[in-house]
Amino acid sequence: MTAATAGPVAEATASQIESATRKRYWHMPIAPIRIIAPVVVFVMVIALWSIASHFLLAEESRFLLPAPEAVVSHGLLDSVARTEILTALWSTVQVALVGLGIAIVLGVGFAVLMSQARWAEYSLYPYAVILQTIPILAVVPLFGFWFGYEFGSRVIVCVMVALFPIITNTLFGLKSVAVAEHDLFTLHGANRWQRLLKLQLPAALPAMISGFKISGGMAVIGSIVADFFFRQGQPGIGRMIDVYRQRLATEELLTALLLSSLVGLILFWCFDFLAGRVDRAHGVRRGR
Repeated sequence: MTAATAGPVAEATASQIESATRKRYWHMPIAPIRIIAPVVVFVMVIALWSIASHFLLAEESRFLLPAPEAVVSHGLLDSVARTEILTALWSTVQVALVGLGIAIVLGVGFAVLMSQARWAEYSLYPYAVILQTIPILAVVPLFGFWFGYEFGSRVIVCVMVALFPIITNTLFGLKSVAVAEHDLFTLHGANRWQRLLKLQLPAALPAMISGFKISGGMAVIGSIVADFFFRQGQPGIGRMIDVYRQRLATEELLTALLLSSLVGLILFWCFDFLAGRVDRAHGVRRGR
């Protein structure tokens, strides 16, 4: 093989390898164990729950832990209760999604700023830590006094709860780029903006999404906590949980709790799916 033909052949071979790797990652089937294992655990939890309700509790105390079929019957199959719970849940989801979106923008922005200037990191990061350590239940009433008890105050609570994991994970990802890769960009005369967009942010994506996964569930929790205190405007699931507690309506209360958990789980799954795509894209680009 001559030197003139070696280049095109090598280029074609590399292209074929990259194409095959991409197909292998994007069409990799989901392992059955990933579906079977959680289903088995779910069935076991439902069975233990049913046994505890039917056999371990006296009939007059069964309202403390109603059986799974009672929860489904009163909380999901009853049209009045279902509409009430889903309407409140939608209000909570709206607050959580808006708060999470704002937290992502602010968290990534602050992390990028801190990664570009040491003075910014030294100035801002301690306050991010303080923000994480403030007891949320203590400051929620203050937000009501300052900003009212409507949608905006609930969003502020969600942002406060969800911000720190995004900042820390994004900053970690931005600062974890290998020195050799920075040296390569320096060798090619890349400026700070090019280095950030083409090197640091792509390398930080897996860590960023890990922060999003954590903050997604925390935003839902923040929205529910805000609902407990802010009792004006459209009721959220937190307020309905408190109402069901006062009524001793355990079936509806458990339904509200389970559906709230499902929302956080769905957010986690969405970011986990995105993380898998990012990891596979990185694997294809690096030839793994």
